[in-house]
Amino acid sequence: MLMLARRLDLTNTTFRRRYPDIAREIADHRATPVDPRSGPTAHDRLVARNAKLRRRNRELTAQLALAADQIQNLALRNERLQEALEETSNVTSINSRAPRR
Repeated sequence: MLMLARRLDLTNTTFRRRYPDIAREIADHRATPVDPRSGPTAHDRLVARNAKLRRRNRELTAQLALAADQIQNLALRNERLQEALEETSNVTSINSRAPRR
């Protein structure tokens, strides 16, 4: 009530004297207990969604690291197999010569 009186450039007492109905309505409203809301609030839903997205992000990061490791392993394996194939086929690599100066 004090904030409303200040916004109207009135003192608290003057506001109560001039507008007794409004003052009584504000007092009654403050006196009634607030009913607890049933179910989660919008904030609760956002917090839960944020937690779910963070979990999913951690899972995807772990899967990405695993995929990168597997690709690296396959690349190394492919290189070893390629070298073994070239050795058995008597293929000379062009890159094996010393570079010209």
